[in-house]
Amino acid sequence: MAYEINLPNRITLARLALSVVFLVLLAQYDQRSPEFWMLDVAVGLFIVAASTDFLDGYIARKRGLVTPLGRVLDPFADKVLICGAFMMFIGSNFVDEAGHNVTEMKSWMVVIIVGRELLVTGLRGFSESRGINFSASLHGKLKMWMQSIAAPVILLLAAHQTTWASGQWATVTKQVLVWLTVIVTALSAVQYIVRARFILEESSST
Repeated sequence: MAYEINLPNRITLARLALSVVFLVLLAQYDQRSPEFWMLDVAVGLFIVAASTDFLDGYIARKRGLVTPLGRVLDPFADKVLICGAFMMFIGSNFVDEAGHNVTEMKSWMVVIIVGRELLVTGLRGFSESRGINFSASLHGKLKMWMQSIAAPVILLLAAHQTTWASGQWATVTKQVLVWLTVIVTALSAVQYIVRARFILEESSST
């Protein structure tokens, strides 16, 4: 399978590596004795990693370099980055001395985000095993955009909550981003379920 390690796949592997470093950095952070530079670095890593998601897909389609490995590796790297980020947000290392989670993320919200990814992965695998294309929809791309914006902004505001992001506006901004992310993610899940049902009913009738 070495022939499949082309440029887009190398970019995807680089994103996966950056995601791991990003998650390790978040795991080392402690809100009770914060080193805010760690969150600034994490924001930079996230932005670079998320940017490569659009780059590898563009190159693969433009140059005709789409491979089976890439079709598996690309969504896997996305899920490690996105799901990993939001799962870290509800960890005890983001809880301050007053017992408040500075990311404004709740456990049930992460369940929706991760559950949606597992659901879509299952639906895509089942559909494509039957020869039915189940590529990302507009709703799925919008979901990815929303998550890719929310995660770094939340981290940036948390990193600077003792300086320029110390006002109530910062807390409200984080809450709005969290709720928008959950709503867009949930709507995306519903859209994929409807789409999968329509595709499977259509294929069974032919």
